[in-house]
Amino acid sequence: MAAANEQNKDAYELVLEAIDRGTYSPGDRLVESDLAEKFGVSRTPVREALQRLETQSILVRDGRSMVVASLDHDQLGELYAVRAQLEGLAAQLAAQHAAPEEIKILQDLVTMDQKLVDDPNGLALANRRFHRQIHLASHNRYLIRQLESVHRTMALLTTTSLAAEGRGADALAEHAAIVEAIANRDKSAADKALRDHISKAYETRLKQDASA
Repeated sequence: MAAANEQNKDAYELVLEAIDRGTYSPGDRLVESDLAEKFGVSRTPVREALQRLETQSILVRDGRSMVVASLDHDQLGELYAVRAQLEGLAAQLAAQHAAPEEIKILQDLVTMDQKLVDDPNGLALANRRFHRQIHLASHNRYLIRQLESVHRTMALLTTTSLAAEGRGADALAEHAAIVEAIANRDKSAADKALRDHISKAYETRLKQDASA
């Protein structure tokens, strides 16, 4: 049973990562047999992975097919509103509970990520890693679980706001402000800095959509 659960987990992560990387975009049909062949697994764990992703609204059913979901304008706004609330809370809790070693990791990430400022895709991966470290530093398992759900849905966004001109440098400066507030144990400032960061990312994405 444990082996079967591990195989199912692997198939789920493989499909989710493929969506996150843009291998499959909103509107693309996912064929069970094709995925099984692509990932080198049997069809049963793939079928279970697709069903799990459907319950999480990452996939939607179109007849007998599974299709990668897409977010409309209202859904995008709802997603960012929830994200801002949860991320702000994570920053508050990180300011309160983060170990000195966790703060050092965040500081190091801000420094390391400077070399990616002109690489939107690389910076997008680094951005997820940075936010994940804040989530972990909150030391609240229930909040982390909710944020994982939000970030799974973020995989449905086909572009990164970090591709906008100048956004990479601005985002890194915002990351630095968030980490400074956490390091200073200033819960209010950490909450505000992270909420502002999410707000600017949302504004940038709306501008991208408007000009598309």
